[in-house]
Amino acid sequence: MYTSFDSRLYPEMETPTKMAKTEFWHFMCRSSMLFLSIAAAGAIGVPESALAQRLTGTENGEWRYVGGDAGSTRSSPLNQINADNFGDLEVAWTWRSDNFNSTPYYFFRATPLYVDGRLYTVAGGTRRQAVAIDPPTGETLWTFREPETIRFLRSPRQAYGKGVAYAEVDGREVIYLTTPGFFLWALDAETGRPLENWGQPVPLDGFSQTGVVDLLPDLLEDWGPWQDYLADAGSYDADYGIPRELGMITSSAPPIVVNGVVVVLTSHQPAYGQTRIENVPGDIMGFDAATGEFLWKFHVIPRPGEFGHETWENDAWYWSGNVGQWAGASADPDLNLVYLVTNASTIQSYVGHRPGDNLFGGSVLALDVTTGERRWHYQIHRSDQWNYDLPVPPMLMDLTVDGQRVPAAIQNTKQGLVFAFNRETGEPIWPVEERQVIQTEVPGNYTSPTQPYPTLPEPLDPIILSGITDEFVIDYTPELKEQALDVLSGFRLAGLYVPPLPYDHDQTEFINQVGCQGAGNVVSHPPTADPSTGMLYASHRRTCSAAGYLGPTNGEDVDDPSYASVTEGGATPNETPTTGRTVAAWAPVAGAPRLPTIDGLTVYKPINNHLSSVNLNTGRKRWSVPVGETPEELLNHPLLGGQDPETGSRGFSIQMVAGDLLVQTKAYSEGAQQIDHEVTPMLHARDKETGEILASVELPAPAQYGMMTYMHEGKQYIVVQIGSIHADFPGSLVALTLP
Repeated sequence: MYTSFDSRLYPEMETPTKMAKTEFWHFMCRSSMLFLSIAAAGAIGVPESALAQRLTGTENGEWRYVGGDAGSTRSSPLNQINADNFGDLEVAWTWRSDNFNSTPYYFFRATPLYVDGRLYTVAGGTRRQAVAIDPPTGETLWTFREPETIRFLRSPRQAYGKGVAYAEVDGREVIYLTTPGFFLWALDAETGRPLENWGQPVPLDGFSQTGVVDLLPDLLEDWGPWQDYLADAGSYDADYGIPRELGMITSSAPPIVVNGVVVVLTSHQPAYGQTRIENVPGDIMGFDAATGEFLWKFHVIPRPGEFGHETWENDAWYWSGNVGQWAGASADPDLNLVYLVTNASTIQSYVGHRPGDNLFGGSVLALDVTTGERRWHYQIHRSDQWNYDLPVPPMLMDLTVDGQRVPAAIQNTKQGLVFAFNRETGEPIWPVEERQVIQTEVPGNYTSPTQPYPTLPEPLDPIILSGITDEFVIDYTPELKEQALDVLSGFRLAGLYVPPLPYDHDQTEFINQVGCQGAGNVVSHPPTADPSTGMLYASHRRTCSAAGYLGPTNGEDVDDPSYASVTEGGATPNETPTTGRTVAAWAPVAGAPRLPTIDGLTVYKPINNHLSSVNLNTGRKRWSVPVGETPEELLNHPLLGGQDPETGSRGFSIQMVAGDLLVQTKAYSEGAQQIDHEVTPMLHARDKETGEILASVELPAPAQYGMMTYMHEGKQYIVVQIGSIHADFPGSLVALTLP
């Protein structure tokens, strides 16, 4: 059953004096918006230009979207906390999520919202409970938990909930939640109870008869394999969900509400865990925010007669699936557009079962929120077989390019490329080049002849444009460079889009192919931007590795039907392997030669953790600084000759713009995932113009994923997501404020 509790709703539990004060404060808050606006723009030092240039969501000290504003810039104009007083910050409260589940801390990726005097988030583990938190104390005000279903137990992404969505509809404040079982809930923001007269009854024990929508029927209704299943005497089971032979679908990113429409996102089992070539497409759906009525659906795999259908050869459009949107969404309400990013279709490494460029996989999509129609799109990478799925939604802000005002959408990638589009038209702000890429040698596989490379903005790491050329070979001593060149002579070197080789390839010229990335999995360290200046701040590291080998599967079904619970350690009920069209023709094999090291040193110049800024008005990098110290085992390595390569320490930088500051910390610790905490975790205030650390305070535990800030009762707070490998603060939030 769902649970819901708010102490402020029960007067018998409070003294009359306290209730009178509470009611008076809420009255004053609600009737003083003009005063708060003036304070936000003047008394707390928010520049008027900043308020004018950012999208809605952070007015009056609020943080209404997971990304702060609707443009997902993860920034706020608040600057009551500034360089002069940042060092005085103190812990106001700590909120722990391990009371709600036992999920490991590193899956806690939910950034809270702050709206109208409350914080809202999810207890970031398998149950994905919605919670409301009191902003000044950290007290839990209410919780909501969906009743258990078999389809929840089968969900392939139970532990990846990123938060909730908020909207005010017909005078009602509503929290919207999508769950691992693939239901959409509308909750009263004040009580946490399912909204009355909303949605449709779900015929399952324990479910509320209002406030919920079962998302599966609308997703499946016009899908060919589902129609075939029903015609073959199949039936829908709301408890179990989709039969395994058809696919598995869930959600991880929260919905987003734009102009009265709830846009629901989808996700699937990660491609690197799949062997089945068929799945259900992650079509995007819109629902009426006031009633829960189904409005529209966008087919992420185009059907006959739809734009892009010809990019799915071999009839793969009919049975292939995925193309989910696990990274989240941003929106421009004035343009009536929602912006989403997609991942690839089924299977990583081999895509011969779905030849073609595979629209709309690996794409930025701009959809009309009223109709669900595609306004524009851009495919960042074609026929993905490298796990290059887009990890963050586009960041929306206005730029000034060559003296002209441009409404922009900035897309960061795992590779370290940065794309810039006019968010109204979809046209690239700077030219994008089509560059030839290495073609597959695996029989039956497919690779696109070219891939797009932006000429500007500059990539976070230039190595991705060329691979390990002479500029990037480790050269701290002449002897070291000579050894590195000797190692590299046995490999084919390239930048991005390096496909695996067949297991029995001809090794007379080289033994493997090596590619490089310049960012990493940005989902764990999302970038931030400053709409008032047009600056982007992003964390990145350098990785170069051998592409590996593929071997024939000979049709053996090695799919693990219990994948849904592998991470969580539970059991998946009623699942058995199935036969039929299930297995890719080729799959990764062990034993491929890796890129060797030289006594533990990489043959390329290493970057563990750098933080870079890019001026998006010009497309040029402004500065790049190492985050943390070079690890001692590298700094003291005898082959370096006493030089410091300034790699930064392990982990990733996490950042947010707050007023005049770039607030930044380290993921997992200031060194590595060290149980003994040899290095104290810190929260830094950096100069936005130079990256210099201006002030620092200690955190109670290492940080992870994201942070946010808000103004409550005239006081600014910074909330950091923290987690500790020795479980002192597993999956927690810590709020800091001035004394």
